[in-house]
Formats: sequence, structure tokens, C-alpha cells
Amino acid sequence: MSEMELRVSKIKDGTVIDHITGGHALDVAKILGITGREKRVITIAINVPSKLFKTKDIVKIEGRELNPQEVHKIALLAPHATINIIRGYKVVKKQAVKLPKVIENIIKCANPACISNSNEPVRAKFYVDSEEPLLLKCHYCGFIIEKKDVLEQF
Repeated sequence: MSEMELRVSKIKDGTVIDHITGGHALDVAKILGITGREKRVITIAINVPSKLFKTKDIVKIEGRELNPQEVHKIALLAPHATINIIRGYKVVKKQAVKLPKVIENIIKCANPACISNSNEPVRAKFYVDSEEPLLLKCHYCGFIIEKKDVLEQF
């Protein structure tokens, strides 16, 4: 049996999101507003063999760096992902995504009766009860939302 090798071209400048939970690359693309109609090279690899997690996904975006809000959104779906900033074909910054203990103003409460879903001037706020599986507890009503609830919002 011959060894398989994955060949994905390097990018000159941009972002590589590596170690995305297998099967979630398209969700990450959706979070980032990637439609496929951008005038830049975007590479998406799904269910690539990984020594650490059996399989992983990878998203490479030429000519774009992520903002902190986007990194927090990715952490919700892919808590083991790493973000590599590429300049001149070299990794100039590498960071592991970190799910903050408190998540504010990124997602909404799935409880329609929650005050954060009313016209009151309150910002949605959640506490991370568990990263794997993802469980977030609403600050206002105590409602627990799961990864599937988060995915429906993007």
C-alpha cells in the first residue's frame, strides 16, 4: 500500500484555519461569509486524515485575515482549530482558537421568551458550560443551547 500525500498549494498572504473539527469546514466558511463568489482563492479540505483527531478540515483564504469576533465564532464550532496568518508564504502568527468563558453578542438565545430576544436594550450573553459537547447557558434565562442551535444561527 503506497502512502497518500495531500498537496494543497501554499498561499502567499492570508489565513489558514487548520484542525477544524471534521465535517465543519463549510460551517466555518458560512460563519466567515464565504460564498464562493469572492474574487480570491479559497481552498476547503474536508475530512483530511489527522494524527491528532483522526480527521480534520482545513480552510485557506488568500488575501484575508480574521478579526477577533470571527475567531470566537470559529471557536464555537471548532474548539481545537488553529489560525495561521500567512505573509510572503510564511507563517507569521499562529494561534489556537480559545473559546472564551463568556460569549457576548455573537449568538442569540434559542428561548423565544428570553429578555435578550425582546426589544429591551440587552446584549445576548452566555456562559460556557461545556466545550465538548458544546453547551452554553444563557445569562438571563438559564436556557442551555447546543452546537446544533449555534449552527442554525449562521
